[in-house]
Amino acid sequence: MTKWVLTQVPKQLPKLRNPVLVEGLPGIGNVGKLAVDFIIEELKAEKLYDLFSYALPNSVFVTEDNLVELPNIAVYWKKGKKDLLFLAGDVQPIDEISAYEFSDYILDIHSQFAGSEIVTLGGIGLPHIPKKPKVYCTGNSKEIIRAYSGHPNVESSLYGVVGPIIGVSGLLLGLSKRRNISAVSLLAETYARPMYLGMRGAREIVKVLDKQFSLGIDINSIDREIAEVEQEMGEGKPTSAALRKLQRKMGSDVNYIG
Repeated sequence: MTKWVLTQVPKQLPKLRNPVLVEGLPGIGNVGKLAVDFIIEELKAEKLYDLFSYALPNSVFVTEDNLVELPNIAVYWKKGKKDLLFLAGDVQPIDEISAYEFSDYILDIHSQFAGSEIVTLGGIGLPHIPKKPKVYCTGNSKEIIRAYSGHPNVESSLYGVVGPIIGVSGLLLGLSKRRNISAVSLLAETYARPMYLGMRGAREIVKVLDKQFSLGIDINSIDREIAEVEQEMGEGKPTSAALRKLQRKMGSDVNYIG
């Protein structure tokens, strides 16, 4: 059994009312990670827990100060019209068993706060850069799919478009059904090329979550960030300067997976 340790625990837990957990860990184009990190920053969400385990990749990141730091996964929280928990980080567990155990551990945290719903985020890789990425949704019940598929630019016909949803984004959907927790996944089209950052796909997901939960996100600020980074990226070829810009913004390595 893989041991997961909470390395930062607040003296007093926040009082949340049936929060929704939104997961955005690295994956194709880092779409989910980018979306969650944008929202955490915009909402000024507070860190709840840091999570550590020997099931994380056996590596460290080199920071701009030429120091090293271990990969990090953390849970954040924010009260609002709908209370939210966010799962964000640099990496995912390294193997299948660890991914299952980690996902179950996250569901335990979600249940600790009497959470009402799970939303996982990710990307769908295309052989070209989509001009206006579509967002597809699937879930563990028809009811929750209907709750999200009414948004503009969201498609619910995902069968045949994507294969298995791999990693934590998929496992949280399947394992939550065993606990009778409603769960949905939002997957945005992106370019299936290593090093490519699916910022436009992330933007479309942020728009869906903004409307679903009345977050009050300034989409224009995301557009400005996209413009700044794309100016330095070139056509699907991110420069080290562009990567450093995102690293400074989000405080983590944006190029680990995807």
